[in-house]
Amino acid sequence: MMHAHEIARYFVSLVDEEAGDSITNLKLQKLLYYAQGVSLALNDAVLFTDPIEAWTHGPVVPTVYRLYKQHGGESIPFERVNLELYPADIRELLHEVYDVFGQFSASKLRAMTHSEPPWKLTPPGNVITHQLMKDYFKTVVTQDDDPKAHTQQEQAPSVTA
Repeated sequence: MMHAHEIARYFVSLVDEEAGDSITNLKLQKLLYYAQGVSLALNDAVLFTDPIEAWTHGPVVPTVYRLYKQHGGESIPFERVNLELYPADIRELLHEVYDVFGQFSASKLRAMTHSEPPWKLTPPGNVITHQLMKDYFKTVVTQDDDPKAHTQQEQAPSVTA
């Protein structure tokens, strides 16, 4: 199991600035939420130990928020990370989450999380439980080798294992 800041650094290192990509703290928070949810659904395992809380703008990992808060709403600068230091199964999961959810803007990801039960059912400022995330993500993440597999919700993108 890893810490959320290690997963955050991985996501920041995936940004292709030359292609015009960027990642803000808000977007990073949502990617962490989706990565944790996908890991719980597909692997029955917690990806990182840090809690995720229900904040006004959606799910937030407070430790990572504080790490990058000096950037405000601006892009977080690229960080070079040796991706080989991460286990292959985690790299695969993070790339899948980034490919599926990284294409969306921070505001789109915020809107998506606001429509999902883990955030909606957790009182503001409280920790979103792993069980609540697992129960929800098991309904929308497909464990299927078929690349055309879809989630049960039309709004949510498909993540497959």
